[in-house]
Amino acid sequence: MILIADSGSTKTDWRVIDSSGQIEQAKCKGINPYYQSPEEILSELLTSLKPQINTDIQEIHFYGAGCNRPEKNAIISQALNEVFRDASVTVNSDLLAVAHGLCHRTAGIACILGTGSNSCYYDGERIVDHIPPWGTWLGDEGSGSWLGRELVVLYLNYELPDHLQQAFDKRYPDVRESVMDHVYRQPYPNRYLGQFSRFLYHHMKDPFIYELVYSGFMKFFKRKVLKYRMAGQVPVHVSGSIGFYFNTILRKIASDLGLDLKNITESPIAGLTLFHRPDNLA
Repeated sequence: MILIADSGSTKTDWRVIDSSGQIEQAKCKGINPYYQSPEEILSELLTSLKPQINTDIQEIHFYGAGCNRPEKNAIISQALNEVFRDASVTVNSDLLAVAHGLCHRTAGIACILGTGSNSCYYDGERIVDHIPPWGTWLGDEGSGSWLGRELVVLYLNYELPDHLQQAFDKRYPDVRESVMDHVYRQPYPNRYLGQFSRFLYHHMKDPFIYELVYSGFMKFFKRKVLKYRMAGQVPVHVSGSIGFYFNTILRKIASDLGLDLKNITESPIAGLTLFHRPDNLA
């Protein structure tokens, strides 16, 4: 049995492939070794994931946010080995998940636009160039947390048009009292800020909101896509909830920049399942 995971900062999608090629699904919260202790990760696996997996697992392929250093990957490997003691475990970045899941074995620029943002150039076998995302406070352009942060800052400084200021007040009446605590004291400020991207989605027909989202995606493409040497020569693929739900404006900007934007998916898990499915089951 093969267990595959695609884990972002918010949620983790799991797939089990059995010996006959049948596929089962499971979900749990996001697992990120930068934000969670080994004990918290193990607890999530034991309490949320394990009850959903009713079979012996021999092979695990875990792709996750924050899995970009050997010491961080080891935290995930150790936790998975405690839960699935007989399984061989490989841990890779969520960026490689997009490359494997959307590019498969063809060269391309693989991007993430979800709670955070990221990108890389993939040569069909491995990631050969990568521009760091720099996280919630220094980067993550075009992501849910970046867009949400920009919106909240405009709101707090009374810089939204009156009708949007009132609509935001109505939908999130306690932001002024709670934002400092959520952003500077509570865990996962990126998730907190990312939730406000829903407001943007529901007001996309408003020119002010459209321009805000457009500028965020334009920053992402200019800083994290166009700087690759092969940009414009190979296709661009995007995975993540923000890219998926804002796909129309994303394709418009890519076209404006002369980029070939091919696959846009909410999650790469379906492509990963095909990528790791044994050849004799294909």
